[in-house]
Amino acid sequence: MPIPHRLERLLAPLLILALAAAALFYWQPWRSDAPKPQYRLGEAEEGRLSAAVSASGTLAARVTVQVGSQVSGQIAQLLADFNSPVKKGQIIARLDPAAFESRVAQARAELASARSAERAARHLLEVRQAELERARIALDEAARNLERKRALVREQFLSPAELDSAQAAHDSAREQLRLAEANLRAGADQLEAARAQVVQRAAALRQAEVELAHTVIRSPVDGVVISRNVDVGQTVAASLQAPVLFTIAQDLRHMEVNIAVDEADVGRVKPGQKVRFTVDAYPGERFNGRVSEIRKAAQTVNNVVTYSVMVSADNPDGKLLPGMTANARILTDERERVLKVPNEALRFRPLNPDGSPVKLEVRAREEGPGIPGRVWVLAPDGQPRPVSLRLGVSDGKATEVLAGDLRAGTQVILGYVEGTEPRPKRQARPFGSGL
Repeated sequence: MPIPHRLERLLAPLLILALAAAALFYWQPWRSDAPKPQYRLGEAEEGRLSAAVSASGTLAARVTVQVGSQVSGQIAQLLADFNSPVKKGQIIARLDPAAFESRVAQARAELASARSAERAARHLLEVRQAELERARIALDEAARNLERKRALVREQFLSPAELDSAQAAHDSAREQLRLAEANLRAGADQLEAARAQVVQRAAALRQAEVELAHTVIRSPVDGVVISRNVDVGQTVAASLQAPVLFTIAQDLRHMEVNIAVDEADVGRVKPGQKVRFTVDAYPGERFNGRVSEIRKAAQTVNNVVTYSVMVSADNPDGKLLPGMTANARILTDERERVLKVPNEALRFRPLNPDGSPVKLEVRAREEGPGIPGRVWVLAPDGQPRPVSLRLGVSDGKATEVLAGDLRAGTQVILGYVEGTEPRPKRQARPFGSGL
């Protein structure tokens, strides 16, 4: 039955009004289709907790010796190469000794000449000692002759001219004695100079022999050659400092890790603490060591201050090699059977229905060990309830609970299930705006 035209004109406005009412109903802010908040839960549990400082470092042998040459010359022979095991005193290289051998021969000849000069000076001294004795005898004879002639002159058996001749002979003998004494002193000085020359030439010979001995390069320690910097025929110059020919690691069965620890963490590091580290060459394997030394010299790179922590590690299989990068964890504290909560729970903070963070009352200053913290648990009505805690050490994933109303097995809130967290509501707009 067809709708009368008059009734049709009445239904059209009613239909439009109904559609507008439905649109307004769905547009208004009191219609909330936000889901009820749901939470991801974790559990406070009892177990072992290990606090650690993470850092990276470089592996090296405990003792690394750089072997150089104390003299300049040309490499004539190499008796060691990379990875060669060597013993203390073993010959590992030789320099061309020709020039040094000639210096030794020259020094020996000069020493022989000096010794010959010493012997000649000694013999000359003996001659002058004999001349001195003869001059003394002559002076004594002249003195006795002078006394006799004086007595004869007094008795007038001789003329005064004879006395004058005796006096002149005595004076001449006395001067000869003085000359002999001076010659003897000069001979003694010549002998001392000759002896000093012998000592000097002997020292020059020893120096030449030492330099000749230095043409033979020996290993100062037992170890393994990890670096060779020269080849046969190469000339090395030792004018200012000894050139490095080889680098020898004394014992690769015992390694050392130089770890750069940040200044904020170095206070927690102590000698004797356990260290676990990995290297890129063996990603699935862990190596162990202990802190042996904390060096006090700070190093600043890009305004970051670090300290070198030396870690000793055994290397019985020889897997660890000098220069490898080690990613280390220094175990600063270990606790057994402690109550711990996930760190994610300590970072959680609930939101109001409008999406703003819940405002908490300022807590009174609490006394006691550890630092303050807070986790949230679900109350019987399903709402989050805060629990204040005192916290101890952390391993980066969980933190020790020293005090607080929390027991092992208690469920703590880690965060919201994705998509269910409260969000700010859209601001209501008047119907028809934006159309």
